[in-house]
Amino acid sequence: MMPMRSTIAAAVLSLAFAMPTPAAEPENPYQGIDVSDETLVSELAGFERGFAEVNGVRLHYVEGGEGTPIILMPGWPQTWWAFHKIMPALAQKHHVVAVDIRGMGASEKPEGGYDKKTMARDIQELIHALGYEKAHIVGHDIGSHVAYAFAANHPEAAWSTTYLDVAGLPASIKDLKLLPEPGSSGDFADTFFLWWFAFHQVNGMPEKLIEGRAHIYQEWFWDNLLYDSDAITTRDRAVYANAYNSAGGIRGGNGWYKAYPQDLVDNAAYPERIEGPTLGIGGLGHVILADFMEKRHVDPELVHLQESGHYVAEEAPDEVTRLILGFIDGVENR
Repeated sequence: MMPMRSTIAAAVLSLAFAMPTPAAEPENPYQGIDVSDETLVSELAGFERGFAEVNGVRLHYVEGGEGTPIILMPGWPQTWWAFHKIMPALAQKHHVVAVDIRGMGASEKPEGGYDKKTMARDIQELIHALGYEKAHIVGHDIGSHVAYAFAANHPEAAWSTTYLDVAGLPASIKDLKLLPEPGSSGDFADTFFLWWFAFHQVNGMPEKLIEGRAHIYQEWFWDNLLYDSDAITTRDRAVYANAYNSAGGIRGGNGWYKAYPQDLVDNAAYPERIEGPTLGIGGLGHVILADFMEKRHVDPELVHLQESGHYVAEEAPDEVTRLILGFIDGVENR
């Protein structure tokens, strides 16, 4: 019997060695890069961090400069750092406040409240907490969806509204297809296939897939939505990957997308066309931006930065700064 046992043991052992070993987790290319908000803020002379309890949520913001207030709201998958290239120049004439909106960065990530009407109320209460009655509102991406809800719900507090490459959520979003059109190249600039809108609706699974691997997921967006791939540096990418590398960060960001059905209901109830000074600065998304603004705003101003992708504040910071300052100056001196 012993030889038989030895033979079986040897066979089992050889099978174990023959089995493929699990693939190693891809190494995080941003390991060791300091992406703390303390360090980032210290690199912007005259700026400091702050927190405010507003509308039942704790918001983080970075502020600097003196003058009339400008509220900057970023989108997915970024943080307040998305505006770091334009903040110093804006702060030469204004009190600049870059906000981590509800669910983002160092701000609180509650279970709910991600509809843009509620998030607009967050910002309205933040403006009051900062000692102002109104402010110039600037949004990018998801931040633009909040900016539109702000203009609709708090027109008395919106000195002006500026959209960067995205405006409000178009009603046509409900008709998006799960498959791109046949014959398209597959390149995003060709298909404009917004596949992640559906992915972010799924409960629980994105957190399991992306946690600890946000840099892999985000790389697709930097590759496809930037015209100038160097505009968002390795350090910038490390900042954004870190912000969405935890289950809470992923859940918070996905909450903005899960609220889209309610956002569409709310948007349909707003005035057909909103009055008030409005500027749109488009890059990759200019056609959709312009279409929304011309339908839903009265006399909007539109500028197309043809050599910029989606992230206009990072790809064309000088031009974006010039346009915002010129627009705001014109509004205040009317």
